[in-house]
Amino acid sequence: MTQHRHAQGRICPNCDGFPRVAIATGTRRPDGTRTTSPVTCPSCHGRGTVARAYPPAL
Repeated sequence: MTQHRHAQGRICPNCDGFPRVAIATGTRRPDGTRTTSPVTCPSCHGRGTVARAYPPAL
């Protein structure tokens, strides 16, 4: 059987497809684990893809 490939969305140029990350703050909790802060890409709003930009009609 053949495999079907679906069209891929355009990957966000700002986050390279990794829209949500956890940034280590540098501090540690009393049990020794690091505290992290979740961050979402502001340009794609956590989707990882952006809409294609079509040229304006003349």
